[in-house]
Amino acid sequence: MPIYSPFLYVKSILKGEAKPHRTTRFVILTTTILTTLALFAAHDRVAIWLSVISTLQAIVIFILSLKHGMGGWAKTDILCLVMALIGIVAWKITTNPVYGLYFGILADLMGEIPTLIKTYRFPKTEIWSFYAIDTIAAGFNMLALSQVTLQHIAYPMYLFCINGLIFMLIFKKRTI
Repeated sequence: MPIYSPFLYVKSILKGEAKPHRTTRFVILTTTILTTLALFAAHDRVAIWLSVISTLQAIVIFILSLKHGMGGWAKTDILCLVMALIGIVAWKITTNPVYGLYFGILADLMGEIPTLIKTYRFPKTEIWSFYAIDTIAAGFNMLALSQVTLQHIAYPMYLFCINGLIFMLIFKKRTI
């Protein structure tokens, strides 16, 4: 499933139906790479695959966001980028793969804030299917865990929650 969702999103970007947020996509690219490295160093055998797929989709979508995306230089974008970079630096300083995973998730969350704001204001700049598929994939990843520890469930649970939230924002009825 997570292999299919980026194809849907890329197609939607190229058709002008989706406009990814540049700041978010840069942070996601950086944090998915670091999260994948942290999961690999922690010898994770389940969540690592979801992370690898997320990294590959992040590369493609970031490149497309440069031409077809929105945002990148608003004060909120810059603040979120700085906060994400602090999380990334914290990951590098700890040298502990588990802390690295948590700092990677925190940095990713900071990078998602511009997309959350954009999707709230302009829900038609995102497509629901991309986020629905990624939410379901993260849910199945959690179900596949043979060991349910915070370390093992943290990343798929985060992806489940953040993608689910964006999915809900796309359908939020505006009362303004």
